[in-house]
Amino acid sequence: MKEIYLDNNATTKVDEAVFEEMRPYFCELYGNPSSMHFFGGQVQGKVVEARNRVAALLGASPEEIIFTACGTESDNAAIRSALEVFPDRRHVITSRVEHPAVLTQCRNLSQKGYRVSEIGVDGEGRLNMDEYKAAVDTDTAVVSLMWANNETGVIFPVEEAAAIAKAKGALFHTDAVQAVGKIPIDMAHSDVDMLSISGHKLHAPKGIGVLYVRRGTPYRPFLVGGHQEKSRRAGTENTAAIIALGKACELAAQQMSFENTQVRAMRDRLQSALMEAIPHARINGGLADRLPNTLSIAFEFVEGESILMLLSELGVCASSGSACTSGSLEPSHVLRAMGVPFTCAHGSVRFSLSRYTTDAEIDRVVREMPPIIDRLRQMSPFGREYLKAKV
Repeated sequence: MKEIYLDNNATTKVDEAVFEEMRPYFCELYGNPSSMHFFGGQVQGKVVEARNRVAALLGASPEEIIFTACGTESDNAAIRSALEVFPDRRHVITSRVEHPAVLTQCRNLSQKGYRVSEIGVDGEGRLNMDEYKAAVDTDTAVVSLMWANNETGVIFPVEEAAAIAKAKGALFHTDAVQAVGKIPIDMAHSDVDMLSISGHKLHAPKGIGVLYVRRGTPYRPFLVGGHQEKSRRAGTENTAAIIALGKACELAAQQMSFENTQVRAMRDRLQSALMEAIPHARINGGLADRLPNTLSIAFEFVEGESILMLLSELGVCASSGSACTSGSLEPSHVLRAMGVPFTCAHGSVRFSLSRYTTDAEIDRVVREMPPIIDRLRQMSPFGREYLKAKV
C-alpha cells in the first residue's frame, strides 16, 4: 500500500533534483569551503551559488543571507540579536499563535524581566491589527510575527506590521518558514528586517536554515567563533545541505505558479468535498487569506488523534490540529487563541499538500474520510450529543 503523504507543513520530501545536486559533496567534493586550497575553493564556489539562489527567491541580495542549522536557530538568533542591539528597550511583541520556536523564546524572556505582548487573533486566525498598533511603542526592541500559520495556513499582514514597527524604531522579524516557496516574497520592497527559513519545508533536507538580515540592519551573532558567514554565524558550513537548499529555492521559484493554481485547486476540492459529505464540520481560518496548500478542518464530536490513527492504518499521513500529548486533552494553542469551540478544536485535522500531491490521492481521502468520521462519532463519548444534533 503506497502512502498518501499530506503532512507537508511538518516536513517535505527532498526533491530528487535537490538530492542529486548535494550528493557529490559527501564523498567526492568534501573539502572545507573555508580552506585556501583549490579543493575547498570549488566547494566555496557552490556555496556562493546557493546563496545567490536563496537570495533570488526572496528578492534579496546575497550578502543578506546567513546560513543556519534550522528555522528555530534563525528565530532565536533574530530575537536575541535585536535585544542586544537595543539593550535599553525592554519590550517584545509577538502573537498568540506563533510557532513554539518564537513563542517559547518570548515567554522565557518575560521571565527575565522583559515586557512581552502577545497579540490576539480573531475567530478566523487573523491578527488583531488594532491591538498590535496599540502595543508598538518606543520601548519596543523587536516584533516577531509569522508570515503564515503552520496549522491553519492563515497569512498575516506582515508588510503592514513591519512598517508600523519601523515607524517606532523597532526591528521587525518574521518566521516565514511556511510561507517561503508557496507565496511570492520580495524583500527588496519590504520593511522586514529579518526573516527565517527552514530548508525541510520546501523540499530540501533537514538541518539547514537561513536568516535573512537586511543590509544595514544592526546584528549581533548568536553563535560566535570562526569567521564563517562573515562572522555572523560561526561553525563550519554544512555545505551539502547549503547547496541543496540553494537548488530547492531555485525549484521553488519555478514551481510558485503551480503551488498557487494546481495545488490550491486540489486543496479547495478536498475542502469542498469533505464539507459536503460530512455534517458538523468547519474550516479553521476558512474565511481568511491562507496558504494554497493548507487545510485545517474540524469535525465535531470526535478526537483528532483517533481520526489520524484510522487514516494512518489506511496509509494516509496527516496531522492533528490538536497539540494533545499523553494524559492531556488540551487543544492546540492556535485553535484556543482563535476561540474554536472545544468540540471542534479537539477534532481538528490538518491536511497540507505539496507539488507531489495527486488528484488520485485527494480522491481517495475524500472516499475514506466520511466513514471514518461516522464510525468515530458512533463510538465517541460525545455520541449522544452528535445523534441529537443529527436529528
